[in-house]
Amino acid sequence: MRFPFTNILKTVAATASLLVAVAVFPAGAMGDGGITVAAVGDIMMGSDYPSPDLPRNGGKWLFTEAAPFFKKADISMGNLEGPLTTEDEPAKDTSTGRSYLFRTPPSFAANLKAAGITMVSLANNHAKDFGRAGSLSTKRALREAGVAFSSKSGEVAEFTVRGLRVGIVSLSFGSPPRSIIYRQQALDEIATLVRRYDVLILSVHNGAEGRAAMHVSRGMEYFMNEPRGDLIRFAHDAIDRGVALVVGHGPHVPRALELYRGRLIAYSLGNFATFSGVNVAGENGYAPLLSVELAADGSFKGGEIHSFLQRRKTGPHLDPKQRALRLMKRLTAEDFPDGKLDFLDSGELRPR
Repeated sequence: MRFPFTNILKTVAATASLLVAVAVFPAGAMGDGGITVAAVGDIMMGSDYPSPDLPRNGGKWLFTEAAPFFKKADISMGNLEGPLTTEDEPAKDTSTGRSYLFRTPPSFAANLKAAGITMVSLANNHAKDFGRAGSLSTKRALREAGVAFSSKSGEVAEFTVRGLRVGIVSLSFGSPPRSIIYRQQALDEIATLVRRYDVLILSVHNGAEGRAAMHVSRGMEYFMNEPRGDLIRFAHDAIDRGVALVVGHGPHVPRALELYRGRLIAYSLGNFATFSGVNVAGENGYAPLLSVELAADGSFKGGEIHSFLQRRKTGPHLDPKQRALRLMKRLTAEDFPDGKLDFLDSGELRPR
């Protein structure tokens, strides 16, 4: 399946409220009123803490090969790891060597907009590396760039696509709110939000990390003794309440896909554009870009995995060997062998 090109994004605007960021898109070519979504995993465009380690020319080239895929979709989303800020005082203690901090200049928000990324999640374990001030700076930079966002603070990224009201909510692990560890509280909010939107999408930071964590675990997952959630149970419960699409990230490697009650779950899209400070060796460097077509009721019509590859100090590059596709196909067959998804060699996904 190849998605039709839509018109170039006309308007991305944020409301004055801290709780909602809104983008309005022009009508496209889909005759049934559905929507297309492009999704990737972790984005960290370089860090200048504790010393500068940033891409040349302000990182404007990082998404060169990926931008055409983002711009084809009605909504393009990723997980922004680390604040966009110039704050000096970190909120984490790094003296033990077990904590990692990221700090990216606010000007880099423009790179997201230029690439066609229209929404980012701020619900992750690096969003507050520089505390509340760093978080507020990130949101200010994204608003000024015209990129919608959702975080654990309560924002819903809202879009109107061909008359459909679309909401994207970001969740993570850790303390509430919007923690999948405190699942009932999060599910109660979801049950309320599905009545507000025609299509509700979840972006969830979760799971164990690294190459040993490529398989989806049943039950609670842990990393360094920290509970990181049971995404299978949570995603199923969320879809039972009306969610259309669940996009996971956090393990730093791609994971399986599952089709549950006609709705798609991506258990991890791994790393996508992590310039430095993140391991991209082997499978950690497999960078899938998932394109999904949803019907007007949120059901999965089809999709495609575009395989990119990361190497240290570069942006994502198209991978002719399609390593991300091949890995996700194998993991899906092993973790969810019920056969509800067909993977074509081209990268196309079809519901069986």
